[in-house]
Amino acid sequence: MSDAITDLAGALGVLPRYTDQMGGTRETGRDTALALMAAMGEAVSSQAAAAARLEEITAAAAARPLPGYMVTTPDAPTRLPADPGDWTLVSEDGSETEGRGPVVPPLPLGIHILRAGGCETTLLAAPPCLPLPPRGWGITAPLWGLRAPDRAGFGDYDDLKRTGVALAQTGAGFLGINPIHAGFLTEATWASPYSPSHRRRLNPLHIAASDGIATGALVDYAAEIPAKRAALRAAYESFPGDPAFDAFCAAEGESLARFAAHQALSEVHGALWTDWPAPLQDPASAPLDGLAPEIRYHQWLQWQAHCQLTGAQQALTGAGMRYGLYLDLAVGTHPAGAETWTDRGWFAQGVSLGAPPDPFAPDGQRWSLAPLDPQALARGHFRLLAETLRQQLRYARLLRIDHILGFDRAFWVPDTPGLPGAYVRMPREAMLAVVRIEAARAGATVIGEDLGNIPDGLQAALAESGVLGCRLMQFEHHTRPEAYPAPTLAAFGTHDLPTFGGWADGGDIRARHAIGRIDDATLTQGLAARATDAQALMATMGGDSVGAMHGFLAQAGSALVAVQAEDVLELPDQTNLPGTIEDYPNWRRKLPVPGTGLAADPRLADLAATMRRCGR
Repeated sequence: MSDAITDLAGALGVLPRYTDQMGGTRETGRDTALALMAAMGEAVSSQAAAAARLEEITAAAAARPLPGYMVTTPDAPTRLPADPGDWTLVSEDGSETEGRGPVVPPLPLGIHILRAGGCETTLLAAPPCLPLPPRGWGITAPLWGLRAPDRAGFGDYDDLKRTGVALAQTGAGFLGINPIHAGFLTEATWASPYSPSHRRRLNPLHIAASDGIATGALVDYAAEIPAKRAALRAAYESFPGDPAFDAFCAAEGESLARFAAHQALSEVHGALWTDWPAPLQDPASAPLDGLAPEIRYHQWLQWQAHCQLTGAQQALTGAGMRYGLYLDLAVGTHPAGAETWTDRGWFAQGVSLGAPPDPFAPDGQRWSLAPLDPQALARGHFRLLAETLRQQLRYARLLRIDHILGFDRAFWVPDTPGLPGAYVRMPREAMLAVVRIEAARAGATVIGEDLGNIPDGLQAALAESGVLGCRLMQFEHHTRPEAYPAPTLAAFGTHDLPTFGGWADGGDIRARHAIGRIDDATLTQGLAARATDAQALMATMGGDSVGAMHGFLAQAGSALVAVQAEDVLELPDQTNLPGTIEDYPNWRRKLPVPGTGLAADPRLADLAATMRRCGR
């Protein structure tokens, strides 16, 4: 017997089941399916209601002369799958062309809209594949950590520029940092760059404005952020005005004004808009009387961040770096931050992004990040995704997309306690086309973090698009360097994983035991398994030193190699211990030397020589 709720959920992209990383099959329960549909604005309360809604969706699809979107090739005619009769083409630049029949004239690179039969079809004119970059290498480092422990404050955009210019002299092609999205200025302890308030705006806390007040090996955000905010306010109060600032505000338009309004309101009513008085929760009608000076201040902060980051990128490429900055796009945004306030209709509500159960998280993971609604994404012609990518590529020629698995299917966890999550199908073909459009427009290379419970076919689709995958030595114990695929970026680990020294010694396992996250038996088992893995990898590397590890990376078949600053300096502790907040100093560790000192370290000179010998 047909189940209308199950059928409707399937029509909306909710997958009926999935295979977890332990090889088990997990069925999507009815309550989960109902919750995920409600998150898309498709709440149904009965089989009859589901059947009626499914009939509406089916009838609307049948009545469409064309599909909702099509991927086409730039500068070539597009043959439609059916003759829609008369049509109007709205090009990305806003110009309109009328025509008739199943062939659309050549389109330039970009996102265009074809109107026919009362419906709209998004035409994504994207190159079939991005070019594979030449062999190269670069350094990743924590931006906040580029200021040495003996200097007050934490790393800023000027530190970033000085570090990158110095690293360029070693032959490094890029300097990678964690996300620099706008965070929560009023919350001095919310340090994770992967839980942003808005991904199309910049973090003003890295504006060079003062030397800070604290020193030590760990950034003291509770002391530093109020001091930085005071310094920024003082700098603004002495700002005489600048036509370039006015031009920036005019160019950014309503998007910047609305973000700045959110920031101004959060100064008064708190970080999370869901806690604000009801009249303020809708940006279209929120009263902003008297807030004009504060709105302008937050626009100025964005201008300052934009100018300093632009200057950093220009300095890095001017010093000889092929890519300059290597930026990171977070997988999601905070459900009660600026982005969901300004662009609420694009996001599913009442659910969070997360990950399914695995051996280390038997109940799965909930990331407290709002997912993009695939239905809204398609209705909006994928423009929010395009604008988000474009904003990152204003400042970089190398971009990492965090958890690109979400371009194929995203794991949504309902807010209802105890209700398990499930996967929602995303429009992969269209989303990858948008990536190709924006990367081609910027002349950039894109890397997708394809780690975890990887959907069938995703890695092949990434390779076909010219989006580089990731290969981490920690997970490739028996893989010879020449076997690493060319369309990948190779590295030893990431910010979420132990350093080389920490991994070999089981430092991450010991850290979890020290804070009570695992018991003695798990510690013993974990260390034994790690010793076996380390032995296998060291044999593959042909040595047990950091130098041998870097030599292995230099020989990898991967087009690009990323080396962590922590490994160059042989540091044991990792940047972030996933699943912890206050019991591990996440996102706070400084490098023991300034960024320019890293560039001058003899160990980096040796590494650079190894990279050159291997043709990087």
